[in-house]
Amino acid sequence: MSGFLDQKVCTDWSTIEAYQDKMGNLFDVQYVEGIAQQTIGSLDCGLFVSTYAEYLSDGLQVPNDGLGAGLLRKRYTALLWKYGEAKALKSYASNIKDSR
Repeated sequence: MSGFLDQKVCTDWSTIEAYQDKMGNLFDVQYVEGIAQQTIGSLDCGLFVSTYAEYLSDGLQVPNDGLGAGLLRKRYTALLWKYGEAKALKSYASNIKDSR
């Protein structure tokens, strides 16, 4: 409705230094070993990506032995529960009226 998604700018990869030597063969793939990977057939993509991003943003090394999806689910559930409880204890007041 806002037209935000229509305002896309195409990236000219040839102007980015890191990609200049790769322009000859766009399908040249580099395989990296020894990094955490999602289990084949797992449907935990969002969980895996958010945890991977959290490790990187905290400056931590992502473990090579994989990420335990079950424990991560419990961790994020506990964090959301704690956030919900903290939010419920605060009294929020607003003078902003619903525009509907």
